[in-house]
Amino acid sequence: MDQNNQYNVPQEEEEGLDIMELVRSLWAGRKTILIVTGIFIALGLIAAITMKRTYTISTTMVPQMSSSRNSSLASLASLAGMDLGMTQTSELSPLVYPQIVSSVPYRVELMHAPLHFEKADTAVSLLTYAKDYMKPSVFAVVKKYTIGLPFLLLSKLRKPKDVVLPGDWGGEGSGEPKPFTVTKEEEKMLPYMGQAVTLAVDKKEGYLTLTVTGMEPVQTADLAIKAQELLQNEVTRFRTEKAEDELKYIQERYEEVKNEAESYQAALAVLTDRSQNMTTSRARLERERLQAKYSVSSAVYSEMAKQLETAKMKVKRDTPILTVVQPVTVPTKPSNSRAKTLIIWTFLGGILGCGIVLGKQYWPKVKEMFATPQEDKS
Repeated sequence: MDQNNQYNVPQEEEEGLDIMELVRSLWAGRKTILIVTGIFIALGLIAAITMKRTYTISTTMVPQMSSSRNSSLASLASLAGMDLGMTQTSELSPLVYPQIVSSVPYRVELMHAPLHFEKADTAVSLLTYAKDYMKPSVFAVVKKYTIGLPFLLLSKLRKPKDVVLPGDWGGEGSGEPKPFTVTKEEEKMLPYMGQAVTLAVDKKEGYLTLTVTGMEPVQTADLAIKAQELLQNEVTRFRTEKAEDELKYIQERYEEVKNEAESYQAALAVLTDRSQNMTTSRARLERERLQAKYSVSSAVYSEMAKQLETAKMKVKRDTPILTVVQPVTVPTKPSNSRAKTLIIWTFLGGILGCGIVLGKQYWPKVKEMFATPQEDKS
């Protein structure tokens, strides 16, 4: 009987954490929690008051590419020795557009675009505004002369200079590639431009979302419009570069043939007027030779005029268009909230205070738990 009773007695095991014990521990250390939370509330108030407001705009665009013919069918026909009159055109994929927005030339050109600020009487660039109008925040000044003081001293000692390329490197008309250079002011501004202007591509739906973050409502809207225009220009430049080169060549050749035809026409008119009363064979032969040259030159001129119009139509046909679905609107509310900042700081203070209280209580137990196996081995 004693053995049966012994087996029937339930054995109590400690499983998991005791919630009531945690609550009692937190209540006992409420003073510490309140002090730490109060410190973080004060820091949150300072951060919220000194925080610079930011505004965000998102605009949606759809790339309208030129309608190209079936290039695969044209390739098969060419292998069979047939010409179906199909042209293969190289399309610039919209998946490449974010790379254009994140490129250094795009950012540099955008930071030099004139924008409207409240503190400036006229439109100025972001680079000029950051250098002449914008004042650093309190946190930025404190960080600069505390954590960033060693880097500040090193930058003063090194004295970086702007890179200047040789005068004979990559001159106009030389055909030699020329590297893109930036000044030290532009280089400091590049990370900000990378955060201020971003482009996302929806591969499934096929639309683009341009997100722009700025310091003022009007300035943000102005920056978004400039970013749209610059993206359109860059995509157009990439897409129509070959067609524009052909147009430029045909235009130059057209001007040459036009001047030649006009010179023959003027010479033929002078010779005709001068030889009206002359019936010699020499005068007639000279007029016929000049007439033949003018006829050939006039025919070439007419053909070049047709090619010129065709080249112009090709440039317009191959020009991609970004159709704006959601236009740029001036934001009325900032994207960052001071109340949200204060709540985050308060929450972090409460979590840290609770962690300090629980750490003081449970750290000896954790230390003892890890120290016990070593004592057993010894």
